[in-house]
Amino acid sequence: MASDPSAQADAADSAIDSVSVLSEDSRRRMFTFIRRARRAVTRDEAAASVGISRKLAAFHLDKLVDAGLLRARYETPGGIRKVGRQPKVYEPTGAQITVSIPDRRHELLADLLLDAVLTEGADESAAQAAMRTAGQRGRQLGEAARDETRPGRLGPERGLTACERLLDRYGYEPVRETPTRLRLRNCPFHPLAEKATELVCGMNQAFLSGYLQGLEVNGVQAVLAPEPGECCVRLGPSDPEHDDATAEDR
Repeated sequence: MASDPSAQADAADSAIDSVSVLSEDSRRRMFTFIRRARRAVTRDEAAASVGISRKLAAFHLDKLVDAGLLRARYETPGGIRKVGRQPKVYEPTGAQITVSIPDRRHELLADLLLDAVLTEGADESAAQAAMRTAGQRGRQLGEAARDETRPGRLGPERGLTACERLLDRYGYEPVRETPTRLRLRNCPFHPLAEKATELVCGMNQAFLSGYLQGLEVNGVQAVLAPEPGECCVRLGPSDPEHDDATAEDR
């Protein structure tokens, strides 16, 4: 709900790669040492911190650089070196690692709530402001997706196909139950949704409804249909009597 879902998916992949790199004990301990040093650290210092050779330390440090967790440069700690090559030093990049399985997007919810607080009108409650900002954000994303893909008229079946990409990137784990009905197997906002069900589920519904509007999907609505262990929202036909796409929509 807050930023480009493609970038978020890439960030998730990068986070998994970073966690994999940190699975090696010496590498993880050197990374911790360098973060706590609050200054550039030489290979010799990093090696000594975990009791391994300088050559092996260089191998692990370069892996951390490749993963984007450290940056490397040449510098002389403590003064100017007149003779010889300056030593290579390492320092943190400031990268933040967050991995959650199944996918959780609490930062997106927080971003919407912050917008609600900053824009709350005198004639609305905090909850109303939250619903409004969620719906607005959904519409903005839907409009952006439509401008990018120019899909033409979107009936229920093609419209849900267009929605699946965003839903997948945001961690909803969409499953097509029928040609015109999507079930969302994962709640990206669990367990916060359990603590404030009415608020979080209402924002979720408003966001997805806004996305459908912005993308201009006809004949589909986001409805509350909670199931244990799943998202509280389901995307289905506006007219419950019609659960299959028409030949024209296909």
